[in-house]
Amino acid sequence: MTAPLLTSLAAPGDDRPDALSVGGRALAREELLGAAGAVAARIAGAPVVAVRATATPETVVAVVGALLAGVPVVPVPPDSGPAERDHILRDSGATLLLTGEAVDAPVETVPVDLTERAAWTKPEPDPESTAFILYTSGTTGAPKGALISRRAVAADLDGLAAAWAWTAEDTLVHGLPLFHVHGLVLGVLGPLRTGSRLVHTGKPTPAAYAAAGGSLYFGVPTVWNRVVQDPDSARALASARLLVSGSAPLPAPVFRELERLTGQRPIERYGMTESLITLSTRADGERRPGYVGSPLSGIRTRIAAEEGAEIGELQLTGPTLFDGYLNRPEATAGSYTGDGWFRTGDIAAIDPDGFHRIVGRASTDMIKSGGYRIGAGEVENALLDHPAVREAAVVGAPHEDLGQEIVAYVVADGIGERDLIDFVAAQLSVHKRPRKVRFLEALPRNAMGKPQKKLLPPA
Repeated sequence: MTAPLLTSLAAPGDDRPDALSVGGRALAREELLGAAGAVAARIAGAPVVAVRATATPETVVAVVGALLAGVPVVPVPPDSGPAERDHILRDSGATLLLTGEAVDAPVETVPVDLTERAAWTKPEPDPESTAFILYTSGTTGAPKGALISRRAVAADLDGLAAAWAWTAEDTLVHGLPLFHVHGLVLGVLGPLRTGSRLVHTGKPTPAAYAAAGGSLYFGVPTVWNRVVQDPDSARALASARLLVSGSAPLPAPVFRELERLTGQRPIERYGMTESLITLSTRADGERRPGYVGSPLSGIRTRIAAEEGAEIGELQLTGPTLFDGYLNRPEATAGSYTGDGWFRTGDIAAIDPDGFHRIVGRASTDMIKSGGYRIGAGEVENALLDHPAVREAAVVGAPHEDLGQEIVAYVVADGIGERDLIDFVAAQLSVHKRPRKVRFLEALPRNAMGKPQKKLLPPA
């Protein structure tokens, strides 16, 4: 049976003055709990609270305080524009905005003061109650609020702790945003649940990672790519126990460079806002470039593929799934199959030994060309294997004869279109080669480093 979400936070044990450090500002766990208790006392009874999720200790205190009080938390990106912010506040029903600094907002703001203290002695809320309302953007329409229960968060963190042998002896280091699953749920609640120390570097720079002296590191592919471009910083991570990559596929060349510079292969994992993390390679298991491992405890997966196809939509079920989209029953129903499996919208393949490989999104990364089904991710990795290519994104563009033709967008130096087409054709099947290559200064990306293919220029 899964223990309540915050049980370990209040459990007696050795404390240290820098148990939690964010941007160079440190708190002991006892200080965190006291300040969070003060927040809980101020907001108890509110239906929903938003948190302006800056990379600060105030954000951590605000989130923990809301969880203590049993009030659902809505993280708001600090760089969101007025339209996005106001949609999140209005749609979620948040009546308060917790913030570490004065801001103008259409709801009442509650300042978070790290020096305030209050003992919070009320019992832990119902595990089935909502912990977070996390806003996620689809291909159309305004962002939707995914309802994440306390039970789902606890089950996911316990599954990851088992997969990664994550204990109180670890020091987790990362510099990820605190308004996503990766940086907030894994990167803050993970160490609070396992009892490990947390060092949030403010920004995920190679130098900051190198100086932190952690045993466990989190990063997105953009972070790891920058790390391997700074060999001295990369080598400083050789003493770490695990390097974990997520939120987007890690390019195979970056995987290999991390191994060369640090002496260890990175861990890759897979998840979504709606499902939290469901797949991962293991601390004591094999780690293959391009693979995200096998299901965590309690997770089951399957591939919905057309007859004869090796790849298809990844579907899953298990205790980490969300409870639906807030006030959107039709969208919730549409995200499940008739027999109750969650439809991820991601295209994947499962090897006979259970290792999963994510090919891409069904909406943008499944290309049907000349009767072949081609995963964009496979072609992107082939392009990235060329030493001149720094970034690559592959899409299917309408074509009168083929149905779709493969178009590659690359950031590269000193290489021509025909050279790259021939390079891919020599590595993969000929039908997987790009028909066109477009050269860009940089790929459009979101805050987590994922390429935004819908923002690419027309083919």
